[in-house]
Amino acid sequence: MSRDARWQALLELLVERGRLDVEEAAAELAVSAATIRRDFDQLAEQQMLVRTRGGAVVHGVSYELPLRYKTARHASEKQRIAKAVADLVAPGEAVGLTGGTTTTEVARALAVRSDLASGSPALTIVTNALNIANELAVRPQFKIVLTGGVARPQSYELVGPLADGVLGQITLDVAVLGVVALDVTHGAAAADEAEAAINRLLCERAERVIVAADSSKLGQRAFARICAAESVDTLVTDVAVSGDIVRRFEEAGVAVVAV
Repeated sequence: MSRDARWQALLELLVERGRLDVEEAAAELAVSAATIRRDFDQLAEQQMLVRTRGGAVVHGVSYELPLRYKTARHASEKQRIAKAVADLVAPGEAVGLTGGTTTTEVARALAVRSDLASGSPALTIVTNALNIANELAVRPQFKIVLTGGVARPQSYELVGPLADGVLGQITLDVAVLGVVALDVTHGAAAADEAEAAINRLLCERAERVIVAADSSKLGQRAFARICAAESVDTLVTDVAVSGDIVRRFEEAGVAVVAV
């Protein structure tokens, strides 16, 4: 197991359990206790956990995994979802992309579409995600508009009132949302209220709204509401979604695509 894979596994276990002992983690990952101690020390230096005697605990009460350590969760599902979402975008459209692992995969799927290899522009991408803008900026056929704001290190997203000036002056054909949770009653939601506020603005400026979310996020609630379920035109998810959840979303007027 590579160091990055081991760190990712450690952080995910830590988020799940709140606390990890060195011996416990070593047994879980089938590595030596010395390796785990070294990993804990290095992660503590990066302020991604708090070192304790004999183990580690999560860093703060509102601990979130940084984006780069979330990318392997449901990876194949996210890639299938991303391709399906990208296929819903027409050449020449203005597309809003929120931050997140699934929307990052959507950006990558758009980048490799052969019919978007040229154009003036082939697409206009409006995003508050630094990593998405960075990946797509090398594509000269894409016009990249980055909102203002203050960067959140956990998600690489720009948040805050500085984004209002940009988003208040544009219109979008489609907004693609990555969400923490989507429920028929409680709507689409994020864990952070500042991220939710930017996502809400993107929705309000768009002709249609697509939520890209794997089935583990459906029927769930999260702290900060983005929009009502009725504001979502299309949900793209994976085939593990239950028939009952599909039915409930369709009754709310949301078209469901399971891939």
